[in-house]
Amino acid sequence: MAAVAARTVAFARVAAPQVGSARVQKSFMGSAKAFKVARVSCNARRTTMIQAADRPMWLLGAEPPAHLDGTIAGDYGFDPLGLGTDPDRLAWYAEAELQNGRWAMMAVAGIVGSGLLGVEGPWYSAGAKEFGLPFLALLAIQFPVMGFLETKRLEGFKATGSNGLINSFPFDPAGMDSASMKVKEVKNARLAMLAFSGFLVQALVTREGPVENLMAHMADPFGVNITTTIGNIPNVL
Repeated sequence: MAAVAARTVAFARVAAPQVGSARVQKSFMGSAKAFKVARVSCNARRTTMIQAADRPMWLLGAEPPAHLDGTIAGDYGFDPLGLGTDPDRLAWYAEAELQNGRWAMMAVAGIVGSGLLGVEGPWYSAGAKEFGLPFLALLAIQFPVMGFLETKRLEGFKATGSNGLINSFPFDPAGMDSASMKVKEVKNARLAMLAFSGFLVQALVTREGPVENLMAHMADPFGVNITTTIGNIPNVL
């Protein structure tokens, strides 16, 4: 009996450290896993910070909001009012910006083109001219046509998330649809919207078009510039 008891105690003494070592090993493995996860998390944060640092911003050193991750063409982290926090609204705002920019590009090209070609009358009076088609007849054509095109565009955008024409989404007959071309289009669209706003101000304060303003300034830079134009506002308003 004494031999059996001694053997049992000896076995217990040998087995106990094994149980403890298993606990230590398990604890160590858990710590290693936690360390690995923490290291991966730190690497991910470091990668995100490097990508954010390499990404061009609208202002040097600016931090983009969380909802602007650079996936949208022309995204430079500018949303001071937080209008794009809703993903669905953000996609629609991007579509609306592009659509308005396209209209602005056509308008700027038309205004500058009419000035260079010497079309009679300022560009802002073109809507008051007679074009051989009664006004009510023009509305009767324009409303159904534009209503049909815009309805198809909205339906296509909801279904595909891209811009198009009738049943073609995206509409790309020239085969130029690429990430770089999308960025270029947005940049030109924004520039055109700013230019059109400038044309509106010019028409208000000078009663002339941009080409006429440019020619007058080049002929007399010191007599015709922004300072003299501002001083002449009371005479034209």
